[in-house]
Amino acid sequence: MTNSIADIGEADVIMLTGSNTTENHPVIAERIKQAALSGRTKLLIIDPRELGLSRFATMHLKPRPGTDVAWINGMAAVVLNEGLQDGEFIAERCEGFQEFEQPLSEYTLEKVEAITGIAASDLVEAARLYGKAERASIFYAMGITQHVNGTGNVKALANLALLCGNLGKAGAGINPLRGQNNVQGACDVGALPDFFPGYQRVDDPDANKKFSEAWGVTLPSQPGLSLMEIMEGAREGEIRALYIMGENPMVTDPDVRHVGEALTSVDFLVVQDIFLTETAALADVVLPGACFAEKEGTFTNTERRVQRVRKAVEPPGEAREDHIILAALAERLGSPGPSLKPDEIMEEIASLVPSYAGIRHNRLNKGGLQWPCPDIDHPGTPILHVGRFSKGKASFNPVDYLPSIEPPDEEYPFVLTTGRILYHYHSGSMSRRSHNLEEKVSAGRVDINPEDARRLGLREGDGVRLASRRGDLISHAHISSRQPPGSIFATFHFSEETANLLTNPALDPVSKIPDLKVCAIKVERWERGE
Repeated sequence: MTNSIADIGEADVIMLTGSNTTENHPVIAERIKQAALSGRTKLLIIDPRELGLSRFATMHLKPRPGTDVAWINGMAAVVLNEGLQDGEFIAERCEGFQEFEQPLSEYTLEKVEAITGIAASDLVEAARLYGKAERASIFYAMGITQHVNGTGNVKALANLALLCGNLGKAGAGINPLRGQNNVQGACDVGALPDFFPGYQRVDDPDANKKFSEAWGVTLPSQPGLSLMEIMEGAREGEIRALYIMGENPMVTDPDVRHVGEALTSVDFLVVQDIFLTETAALADVVLPGACFAEKEGTFTNTERRVQRVRKAVEPPGEAREDHIILAALAERLGSPGPSLKPDEIMEEIASLVPSYAGIRHNRLNKGGLQWPCPDIDHPGTPILHVGRFSKGKASFNPVDYLPSIEPPDEEYPFVLTTGRILYHYHSGSMSRRSHNLEEKVSAGRVDINPEDARRLGLREGDGVRLASRRGDLISHAHISSRQPPGSIFATFHFSEETANLLTNPALDPVSKIPDLKVCAIKVERWERGE
């Protein structure tokens, strides 16, 4: 997030897209709801589904799934046509405006309506709402990123924020809502195939030299593989061993049957986790790790806030803290290193990552610090890009709409989108072990529009079979007007009926994120025993 959770209420307009915030980020959803109820902030939701926050919204536009670049560019075109752009901000702080402006003329109201299904008059009203606001913030989540053109979606949103000068001030910004509690922190310290800690590129000779010298090894100079590329490499026999930490791809990755083929194809599979997950059950060796309450360290949350994690209890049985497992493994592989405590690891991070340079455990005892925090006396940075951008001027990046690679057709006439529900978390490896949560929701369900249900002869709770070009699953129907016609919503928390049996492993060519939000399926009534 460029901004902080604390300044949500300072926005004149909040634009929320690609996020069912009440179920996936309930604390932030409460802040957004409070802002909308204050009478000061107008809430603009642009999402195919009816959301928990929709009843607090000034407007809710419902584009067809996978058409985000079209409506974002359409809004930008309206802003320009009506002179709502921040010309001073663009002139002083941006570059590439002309290259961005020229292609927008193609995004006429008629064209955008034909692509997205959003009425031209509604798009104009939404563009005016955002464009006229003194302070407007954008919040998005995986409904924007998990597409084959997810990178384009994010760039288009950034273009819109730059166009209206909505960066570098409270109540504004581009604010991605991270999917798990320490995703931001993991990325910050190098859990990416192409970056060292601090987003310093592996193929940058200076960065490579810096980390090679710091760690006393010769590091690869070419980026590694993304998750889905690893799975494909395993299936093809190019990858012979895998070490998986705290991840359950047998539930969470697209095209799960092929994931199973990949994991059973390798010569040696190690899984390090806190429970015997569906993935760990396939492993040659399972290393029991410690959970968050059994170790010291830090988490970095969605607003870049680094916070202490303190050990409350000792790890059970043979479980060990992750850094202890990794250090012991490195020693047995012939690469022993210093035995560092968590606070010493934090000091090493600070020495190598400029944005973490001022962060130490003792500074976090009274609360978190938001990076960048460049020195030991710095208070942290609640809002990014105040006054200037770190690269000098921000760049507009023209993005064109690309249709889904798997649109519905006669054989597969529905669009499937996947997501989470309030009562369960990710692959269910933790939440499904809670009696109270299982009592609330103990099985998956398929959300279907009442019109589609009538046409298919479905009633509430009926068995239903979903099939894509990759597989099928049996679930039960939940008939809901929240779901748009022609579109089906399914969860992936339940391994016995995970939606990822159906989803498409096609990747965004830049981010290598799979297309989990749009795939073509067919739906039919299913009777027990068929």
